[in-house]
Amino acid sequence: MTDLVHKHLLVRAEILKPPTSTSWCSMWLTSLISKIDMKILKGPIVAYSDMVGNRGLTGIVIIETSHIAFHSWDEAIPAVIQLDIYSCKDFEPKHIFKELEVFNLEKLEYKFLDRENNFKTIERNVYEY
Repeated sequence: MTDLVHKHLLVRAEILKPPTSTSWCSMWLTSLISKIDMKILKGPIVAYSDMVGNRGLTGIVIIETSHIAFHSWDEAIPAVIQLDIYSCKDFEPKHIFKELEVFNLEKLEYKFLDRENNFKTIERNVYEY
């Protein structure tokens, strides 16, 4: 890789089908990384919190070009997912949004940042699915 970029995608989605299985979430993260042409260095590491008011999954993956963090809250109605993808390799947010559709999206908001240039917002919007 010769041209490094510093792209950071932040997603907040309200969903109807929250994940509750750590093994399923681990497979989903692995598949997502493959579909956006990234490579895993370590992980995924996924855990379920049963703390009242904070029930849900957290998963992290160290990728060659940085990291991916996934959080879900399944007690909320609708349930919520937040996803954080930071990479020095370019990627298209629409590919990530497509993979999130498995959770039966009600609403998806995102912010896409260029961390190389003063955290410039590349795009901020609501995803239409």
